[in-house]
Amino acid sequence: MTQLIDNLPAESRQILCCYCNGTTQVQIVRITNIPHWYFERVVFPQQRLLFSAVPEAKLQIYTTEAVSATIGDNILCDRLQVEEKELVHH
Repeated sequence: MTQLIDNLPAESRQILCCYCNGTTQVQIVRITNIPHWYFERVVFPQQRLLFSAVPEAKLQIYTTEAVSATIGDNILCDRLQVEEKELVHH
């Protein structure tokens, strides 16, 4: 399921992306580098997140601790791109 808080600009090229939280901690992922668009989601341990983004978007990954969140990584969304046919299981 693709979820957005704000729609991406209609004229932009969108790609389907997948991020998997391979840790044992809850993570918060955000995209903030695209003007007029903001994306944020909570990703639970071992959960996969499918979302649409523009290739130049950067996914920021924050790992939650007891009272704070620490940024762990920035990943360009073109590195997370998946083809829809990859998602079909026979």
